[in-house]
Amino acid sequence: MKFDVLVLGGGIVGTSTAIHLQRRGLITALIDREAPGRETSYGNAGLIQREGVYPYAFPRDLGTLLHYARNRSTDVRYHPSALPSIAPFLARYWHHSAPDRHARIARQYSTLIEHCLTEHKALIGLAGADELLREGGWLKVFHHSGALDAAHLEAERWHREYDVPFERLDATQLQRDEPSLSSTLAGAIRYTASNSIRDPGELVTRYASYFTSLGGHIIRGDATTLSPHWRVQTAEGEVEGRQAVVAMGPWSDTVTRALGYQLPLAVKRGYHRHFKPEPGASLNQPVLDAESGFLIAPMQQGIRLTTGVELAWRDAPRTPVQLAAVEPMARQLFPLGTPIESTPWMGSRPCTPDMLPIIGPAPNHRDLWFAFGHAHHGLTLGPVTGRLIAEMVTGEPTLVDLTPFRADRF
Repeated sequence: MKFDVLVLGGGIVGTSTAIHLQRRGLITALIDREAPGRETSYGNAGLIQREGVYPYAFPRDLGTLLHYARNRSTDVRYHPSALPSIAPFLARYWHHSAPDRHARIARQYSTLIEHCLTEHKALIGLAGADELLREGGWLKVFHHSGALDAAHLEAERWHREYDVPFERLDATQLQRDEPSLSSTLAGAIRYTASNSIRDPGELVTRYASYFTSLGGHIIRGDATTLSPHWRVQTAEGEVEGRQAVVAMGPWSDTVTRALGYQLPLAVKRGYHRHFKPEPGASLNQPVLDAESGFLIAPMQQGIRLTTGVELAWRDAPRTPVQLAAVEPMARQLFPLGTPIESTPWMGSRPCTPDMLPIIGPAPNHRDLWFAFGHAHHGLTLGPVTGRLIAEMVTGEPTLVDLTPFRADRF
């Protein structure tokens, strides 16, 4: 059971990385405790966010901070018991969210974002998953004209700085495009270059099937047993690789800490639930209610209602209070029917305080690579991250300069 590379983590990042390594002739094993795409990559909003050049920043104005401190917001909640342990992370997150620092981070982040569509489309074509791709953008809708005007100015800035296309829809145009949405909306911003996926978990499954068709191996195993140089315990016995890639999303630090790394990784938890639409109702594209902090998206399973952020320990008990809070609002926005699942789904987004993923070599170990910390953009950046890791492993010139994403920046 010897391989050229062990890829630890079967989410969108790990599976994309395994594909790119196998395509370059490296015999690769993809190792996870679950089938590919069953953890965090299963439960996102399905957006491939070409417009996402500015990663989500920590609020810095006093009014917003006081609003969130009440812990009643629909878009951000927190577990009070977790605050002492995550406070240092939040302080660093606040520091990096200063406007000048955030702008610098966006310039670095945009080098990844600009390749998200082309890299996904390449893998989607190879994996035969074209029917899962929805083109034409997604909508950010607003109830008040003032909020719509502010979003328009932001979209103009993104277009001016990073050539992100968009269009503004007034109430009449929005009703024509999405007649089942509430007629009381003031309008919307549509990010026309971004795409979405009809079933993110199924997309990862298709990518994994393509990986095995190339001769790759998918093995159930406990990635936390990784030890130099490089061995992992699996259901098929111990496997060994000349090189290893840690792409375990929110669980990555369980491996990196054991190897002596103190990387500042935290999680933002989120929930979703699917609903049947009421008879005659339809939704053509993902819709974010920007003022209420939830998103609805048409998925193969039904209409997926997703929440914002819950700050908590990764393994704390589920508390889907945000989902309960936004469901009545979502029903006013769109005629949701009965829920499909008996209980909501929960996942954790792996985050760094400077909002940039960790992509590159492990500073203190030979032949070990890191690929995690993508926060809200794991689906968006999975394929380009996989390509970059494979280029580094094989010594090729990388598509972008990876200096800002190296682990030794901390």
